Amino acid sequence: MAERTVFQSLSRRHVLSLGPQSSVWEAACVMTRANCGSVLILDTPGTLLGILTERDLMTRVLAKAQDPQTTRVSEVMTPNPHCVAPDMKVSEAVLIMIERGFRHLPIVSAAGKILGVFSVRDALPREIGDAVSLAEFNDQVNDALG
Repeated sequence: MAERTVFQSLSRRHVLSLGPQSSVWEAACVMTRANCGSVLILDTPGTLLGILTERDLMTRVLAKAQDPQTTRVSEVMTPNPHCVAPDMKVSEAVLIMIERGFRHLPIVSAAGKILGVFSVRDALPREIGDAVSLAEFNDQVNDALG
Protein backbone atom coordinates (compact mmCIF):
# COMPACT_ATOMS: atom_id res chain seq x y z
CA MET A 1 0.00 0.00 0.00
CA ALA A 2 1.41 3.38 -1.03
CA GLU A 3 2.09 5.83 1.73
CA ARG A 4 -0.32 8.73 2.02
CA THR A 5 0.64 12.32 1.40
CA VAL A 6 0.07 15.00 4.01
CA PHE A 7 -2.79 16.41 1.95
CA GLN A 8 -4.48 13.01 1.68
CA SER A 9 -4.17 12.50 5.43
CA LEU A 10 -5.89 15.72 6.51
CA SER A 11 -8.79 15.02 8.81
CA ARG A 12 -10.18 18.50 8.13
CA ARG A 13 -9.78 20.63 5.06
CA HIS A 14 -11.10 23.85 6.59
CA VAL A 15 -8.28 26.21 7.53
CA LEU A 16 -8.68 28.22 10.71
CA SER A 17 -7.19 31.67 10.35
CA LEU A 18 -7.16 35.06 12.03
CA GLY A 19 -5.56 38.42 11.35
CA PRO A 20 -2.43 39.52 13.24
CA GLN A 21 -4.33 42.06 15.35
CA SER A 22 -6.71 39.45 16.79
CA SER A 23 -6.42 38.82 20.49
CA VAL A 24 -5.09 35.61 21.97
CA TRP A 25 -8.48 35.23 23.65
CA GLU A 26 -10.20 35.30 20.22
CA ALA A 27 -7.74 32.71 18.93
CA ALA A 28 -8.35 30.42 21.90
CA CYS A 29 -12.11 30.69 21.38
CA VAL A 30 -11.85 29.93 17.65
CA MET A 31 -9.57 26.95 18.33
CA THR A 32 -11.87 25.65 21.07
CA ARG A 33 -15.04 25.94 18.94
CA ALA A 34 -13.33 24.09 16.07
CA ASN A 35 -11.65 21.56 18.39
CA CYS A 36 -8.38 22.40 16.67
CA GLY A 37 -4.86 22.77 18.07
CA SER A 38 -3.69 25.64 15.87
CA VAL A 39 -4.76 28.70 13.93
CA LEU A 40 -2.91 30.31 11.03
CA ILE A 41 -2.20 34.04 11.21
CA LEU A 42 -2.75 35.70 7.83
CA ASP A 43 -2.49 39.28 6.65
CA THR A 44 -5.28 40.79 4.55
CA PRO A 45 -4.14 39.47 1.16
CA GLY A 46 -3.97 36.00 2.71
CA THR A 47 -0.21 35.78 3.16
CA LEU A 48 0.86 33.40 5.92
CA LEU A 49 2.54 35.36 8.70
CA GLY A 50 2.63 32.72 11.42
CA ILE A 51 0.92 29.98 13.34
CA LEU A 52 -0.45 30.02 16.86
CA THR A 53 -0.67 26.66 18.61
CA GLU A 54 -1.87 25.30 21.93
CA ARG A 55 1.77 25.12 22.99
CA ASP A 56 2.25 28.81 22.15
CA LEU A 57 -0.77 29.68 24.29
CA MET A 58 0.64 27.72 27.21
CA THR A 59 4.30 28.78 27.03
CA ARG A 60 4.04 32.33 25.70
CA VAL A 61 0.80 33.50 27.27
CA LEU A 62 -0.23 31.50 30.35
CA ALA A 63 3.26 30.75 31.69
CA LYS A 64 4.20 34.42 31.30
CA ALA A 65 0.94 35.72 32.81
CA GLN A 66 0.04 37.66 29.65
CA ASP A 67 -3.50 39.01 29.43
CA PRO A 68 -5.18 37.01 26.64
CA GLN A 69 -7.68 39.78 25.92
CA THR A 70 -5.03 42.44 25.29
CA THR A 71 -2.21 40.31 23.87
CA ARG A 72 -2.24 40.19 20.07
CA VAL A 73 -1.62 36.89 18.29
CA SER A 74 1.18 38.55 16.33
CA GLU A 75 3.08 39.00 19.62
CA VAL A 76 3.09 35.30 20.55
CA MET A 77 2.71 33.36 17.29
CA THR A 78 5.49 31.37 15.70
CA PRO A 79 6.43 33.59 12.75
CA ASN A 80 7.24 32.21 9.29
CA PRO A 81 6.37 28.60 10.14
CA HIS A 82 7.97 25.70 8.33
CA CYS A 83 5.55 24.68 5.56
CA VAL A 84 5.33 21.51 3.50
CA ALA A 85 4.09 20.68 0.02
CA PRO A 86 0.83 18.73 -0.34
CA ASP A 87 2.62 15.78 -1.97
CA MET A 88 5.07 15.25 0.93
CA LYS A 89 4.83 11.77 2.40
CA VAL A 90 3.38 11.60 5.91
CA SER A 91 6.47 9.87 7.34
CA GLU A 92 8.69 12.65 5.97
CA ALA A 93 6.48 15.30 7.59
CA VAL A 94 6.46 13.41 10.89
CA LEU A 95 10.27 13.20 10.72
CA ILE A 96 10.42 17.00 10.38
CA MET A 97 8.12 17.27 13.38
CA ILE A 98 10.28 14.91 15.45
CA GLU A 99 13.53 16.63 14.52
CA ARG A 100 12.25 20.19 14.99
CA GLY A 101 9.76 19.72 17.81
CA PHE A 102 6.68 20.73 15.81
CA ARG A 103 3.14 19.35 16.11
CA HIS A 104 1.60 21.29 13.22
CA LEU A 105 2.83 21.98 9.68
CA PRO A 106 0.97 24.26 7.26
CA ILE A 107 0.49 22.68 3.83
CA VAL A 108 1.11 25.18 1.03
CA SER A 109 0.89 24.57 -2.73
CA ALA A 110 3.64 25.58 -5.15
CA ALA A 111 1.47 28.58 -6.06
CA GLY A 112 1.43 29.67 -2.40
CA LYS A 113 -2.16 28.62 -1.65
CA ILE A 114 -2.72 27.42 1.92
CA LEU A 115 -4.37 24.01 1.71
CA GLY A 116 -4.53 23.00 5.36
CA VAL A 117 -2.52 22.20 8.46
CA PHE A 118 -1.02 18.74 8.96
CA SER A 119 -1.12 17.66 12.59
CA VAL A 120 0.72 14.72 14.08
CA ARG A 121 -2.78 13.41 14.88
CA ASP A 122 -3.33 13.02 11.12
CA ALA A 123 -0.59 10.38 10.92
CA LEU A 124 -1.27 6.67 11.34
CA PRO A 125 0.78 4.58 13.79
CA ARG A 126 2.60 2.86 10.90
CA GLU A 127 3.64 6.22 9.44
CA ILE A 128 4.80 7.47 12.82
CA GLY A 129 6.80 4.24 13.27
CA ASP A 130 8.42 4.74 9.85
CA ALA A 131 9.39 8.31 10.77
CA VAL A 132 10.82 7.25 14.14
CA SER A 133 12.88 4.52 12.43
CA LEU A 134 14.19 7.07 9.93
CA ALA A 135 15.04 9.51 12.75
CA GLU A 136 16.94 6.78 14.60
CA PHE A 137 18.79 5.87 11.40
CA ASN A 138 19.72 9.52 10.85
CA ASP A 139 21.04 9.73 14.42
CA GLN A 140 23.17 6.60 13.89
CA VAL A 141 24.61 7.97 10.63
CA ASN A 142 25.37 11.32 12.27
CA ASP A 143 27.08 9.55 15.19
CA ALA A 144 29.14 7.43 12.80
CA LEU A 145 30.22 10.47 10.78
CA GLY A 146 31.14 12.31 13.97
